[in-house]
Amino acid sequence: MTETAPLSGTARPTETALLEQRTRRGRPTPSPRERSLLRGLLRTARPRQWVKNALVVAAPAAAGRLASVHALTQLALVFALFTACAAGVYLVNDARDAEADRAHPTKRHRPVAAGQVPVPVAYAAGAALAVLAPAAAAWLTSPAVAALLAAYIGMQLAYCVSLKHVLVVDLAVVTTGFLMRAMVGGLALGIPLSRWFLITTGFGALFMVAAKRYSEAVQMAGNAGATRALLTEYTTGYLRFVWQLAAGVAVLGYCLWALEEGGVPHTGLLPWRQLSMVAFILAVLRYAVFADRGTAGEPEEVVLRDRALAVIGLVWLAMYGLAVANW
Repeated sequence: MTETAPLSGTARPTETALLEQRTRRGRPTPSPRERSLLRGLLRTARPRQWVKNALVVAAPAAAGRLASVHALTQLALVFALFTACAAGVYLVNDARDAEADRAHPTKRHRPVAAGQVPVPVAYAAGAALAVLAPAAAAWLTSPAVAALLAAYIGMQLAYCVSLKHVLVVDLAVVTTGFLMRAMVGGLALGIPLSRWFLITTGFGALFMVAAKRYSEAVQMAGNAGATRALLTEYTTGYLRFVWQLAAGVAVLGYCLWALEEGGVPHTGLLPWRQLSMVAFILAVLRYAVFADRGTAGEPEEVVLRDRALAVIGLVWLAMYGLAVANW
């Protein structure tokens, strides 16, 4: 009895090691360098910015079309395809801007600028995603969605190459990218897009884009041209004017939607459409605090980290949902 205990104790690690060796045969273990490259590619795809692609549910939610399994499946697919398109653009953009990003206090830590992802690999991965995502959309969704994704990629690649150096056009291109995200969900489900939806979404996006540029100009004062050459062409006063104008138009468009009954008066407990104006305006005003401070350089960080803005956003979503459901 005293001799068998040590033998069984030493046999177990040996058996475990043999089992591990057998399971690993035929499956090469990624080297540390390969794992580092994969992590770098994932970071370059900007997982934190995937929250922007949640805009694909905006039009179906406004139309009250989220109750069916088919709609949710299509929206999940469109979300994944748009995320792949955006990731492809990010990879190409970071490969082109590697030198400029090294002069930026935070962008120099990006995987391509830091050397974690080689520039040719970033180009290859970005090109693959840019080709495969619209092709998959044409096969799995509709030609309209595939066309919009192809147009998004073409516009964003043109932005990476030259349009980001054209005054005002750069703001329009980035804004249109947000608007396309909001439109693609409606195209996937065949939902007509109202004028108020397009106006509010478009100018709301311009508000955030101009606020981001303003924050970059404030933070990089005296060294703006090292990371984004066009920032030297803008003045902080002009960018402030743009985001203030865009915020005003977005609020006006939303209020006109809320006050327009569309020929069908509400029959719910409360006028949720009208009441949602309060939460929407508060959300814009709260975000404007960060824009005014010059700390809205990363919109997804503002939206995800500010607790008060998150609470206001949830209240607005609840009111908006009740208005759509006509409760």
